Amino acid sequence: MSKYNIAIVNSSSFGKVFPEHMESLKKIGQVKHFTVDGEIAGRELAEILHGFNIVIASVTPFFTQEFFDYKDELILISRHGIGYNNVDVEAAKKHDTIVSIIPALVERDAVAENNVTNLMTILRRTVEAQQSVKEDDWEDRAQFVGRTLFNKTVGVVGVGNTGSRVVEIVRNGFQCEVLAYDPYKSDMHIQSFGAKKVSFEELLEASDVICLCANLTEDNYHMISTKEIEKMKDHVYISNSARGALVNEEAIVSGLKSGKIAGFATDVLEEEPGRKDHPYLSVDNVVMTPHTSAYTMECLEEMGKKCVRDVEDIVKGQLPERAVQPHSSYISGQEVSTC
Repeated sequence: MSKYNIAIVNSSSFGKVFPEHMESLKKIGQVKHFTVDGEIAGRELAEILHGFNIVIASVTPFFTQEFFDYKDELILISRHGIGYNNVDVEAAKKHDTIVSIIPALVERDAVAENNVTNLMTILRRTVEAQQSVKEDDWEDRAQFVGRTLFNKTVGVVGVGNTGSRVVEIVRNGFQCEVLAYDPYKSDMHIQSFGAKKVSFEELLEASDVICLCANLTEDNYHMISTKEIEKMKDHVYISNSARGALVNEEAIVSGLKSGKIAGFATDVLEEEPGRKDHPYLSVDNVVMTPHTSAYTMECLEEMGKKCVRDVEDIVKGQLPERAVQPHSSYISGQEVSTC
């Protein structure tokens, strides 16, 4: 094997939409695509990736403590995305593995646009209406009367990179009153984008529409479940472009069946990939897309370029931009600087 062996793990887009990114990596070393089960055990994953010292990783699999305990020398995990909750960062640090992510601004517009796009699709019943045309039932169009987003009260959960853009879109584009819940952001930060900071309970009780844009943490796992749905307005609409585990899927399905939730749009699931027998698809007025919020040509081009730069930086002995652990480390006998 060459000195640098690069594994592309579970990415359905890297190097395929923009082949020049793969060509750049091939100038550095051997490159190979791997597709593994999203819940694969750490030891098994380490065995599969034996000999590969650079990884470009998707949102799955999980690079756990067990993975690092059994993995031979691993220099870099470059996330083809902005999150890193599938990487045990402390374990990576102990094993001198750098973890880097995509700068949040690269995905900001694309993910926010998709949150609102999927929301509008359920509000206006677009998928059902199009299907009726395909079935030559144009005249039945009156059964597809939807709802407008204009002037509604929208609750945005998580006002960071994506959430702040969603606030701007619904506030400035649809003249919505926007309520925001984010315990990590100040009143001034939230107000600067056009929203009002409120408690989680107030957001649940007052919102006609709820947009989920928060990072997944131990504290907000299943933050939307049965008791939270009970507090919501009747016939609420929910759109999730963040992480599937922010909601309890059984509670969402129950809410949809009862009519408490009028429509649910999600680009993410707690366990991915999803299949045609997923419970969400057993109920009406659900839009489920396959984690494609960042899938615009503009976004994927910049994401791919960033991963390539990460690898190039590591080879040159430099710390990549947006490294999760901003510290020096010794890699293959070289000191990696923080410059």
